[in-house]
Amino acid sequence: MKNLDLSLYLVTDKSDDVEKFLKTIEEGIKGGVSVVQIREKTADTLDFYNLALKVKKITTKYNVPLIINDRVDVALAIDADGVHVGQSDMPCDVTRKLVGPDKIVGVSAATIDEAKKAEKDGADYIGSGAIFPTATKDDAPKITKKDLKEIVDSINIPVVAIGGITLENAHELSDTGIAGLSVVSAIMSSDNPKKSSEKLLNIFNN
Repeated sequence: MKNLDLSLYLVTDKSDDVEKFLKTIEEGIKGGVSVVQIREKTADTLDFYNLALKVKKITTKYNVPLIINDRVDVALAIDADGVHVGQSDMPCDVTRKLVGPDKIVGVSAATIDEAKKAEKDGADYIGSGAIFPTATKDDAPKITKKDLKEIVDSINIPVVAIGGITLENAHELSDTGIAGLSVVSAIMSSDNPKKSSEKLLNIFNN
């Protein structure tokens, strides 16, 4: 599973309507989503666990890696493919020890130093942003396109860009050397998640 296709990396937002949430993820995968990360910052552990199991059924069906945001315990409990940690979550080297060598570990990094440290500590990829203004994560540090390029050039592991990426602005990242686009609202809030995914992937690949 380490041969990772990060080209269209879906991060979920809060799920009130679980059926719609699951359908959106499945439609996104049908449209080309290559990785799914569940982010539930406010969910109780049991709710997160149960939701993650439901998502895992879908990702397993399509052979798409499932990443759990922040919660190493939930990732291990459902045997997810990996975990993604931020700068204020469990340290990357500790996360790696907990999940073992075969699971995917991703780290959010907004600077070259953070990215280099994550690589040294065992990360498989970096999520870097917020590259554009984003409503889903108000506190995300902002980075420029130049910053993003420099982060990509400073490490040997792949980088995905995150933060406010839409169908309208995704093309602006074409010359940055990133391994993929990480999106939330562009798919999760779309009336047609499959078509939105297809369009985003087309923009990224062209």
